[in-house]
Amino acid sequence: MSVIVVGGAIGAGKTTTARLLGEHLGSEVFYEDVTSSKILPLFYTAPPEEQEARRYPFMLQLEFLSSRFRSIKRAMVHDDNVLDRSIYEDWYFAKVNTDLGRISPDEFALYENLLDNMIEEIDELPKKSPDLFVYLRAPFDVLMGRIAARGRDFEQDDSLVEYYRRLWSGYDDWVYNSYSASQVLTVDTERLDLASNDADIATLHAMVDAALADVRAGRAVGTTTPDA
Repeated sequence: MSVIVVGGAIGAGKTTTARLLGEHLGSEVFYEDVTSSKILPLFYTAPPEEQEARRYPFMLQLEFLSSRFRSIKRAMVHDDNVLDRSIYEDWYFAKVNTDLGRISPDEFALYENLLDNMIEEIDELPKKSPDLFVYLRAPFDVLMGRIAARGRDFEQDDSLVEYYRRLWSGYDDWVYNSYSASQVLTVDTERLDLASNDADIATLHAMVDAALADVRAGRAVGTTTPDA
């Protein structure tokens, strides 16, 4: 049984990559739900005073935490599953929003307590952690182009650019210095066209197959740091 989590900054290509890996492994994919959330558009578009009054950033993190907890519990008891972002990565988003003042310190402390309790419950499952984190990286301008191209109206406001940049700029530090649930395979999605290039898709499949073989053999995964 292999459980893979796919992550990266907004616009990195998580959904496409998760779908490709699910098809390759013949596994179920647990996608990030960005269509049914009523809070997500408000998080991006509501004016600051409404955000402050309604606590949309904190509510959104709780909503995602609940959704991902449900997904990872299901993924950990079935064969070969792929998660489009995971409960581990949500902490990073909550921390950035706390640093930006959108989530209060007390709210963040409550969030961390809930997350810790959920992680403890995950530790009681037959499988205690993912096998591999596929970390998708790309330059900031590439990510911004993808966000524009996919056309979600609530993501397009120019005022969000600095928020996207803040998330992107700290991702490497979180992945390589804080994430510890599994080994990491770094994939450069600027170099690999995973939307339409069959050869690049085959390269992704080969990279993940090799990484999973390393994990099963108790070896370190080959590509775990960004290019110099």
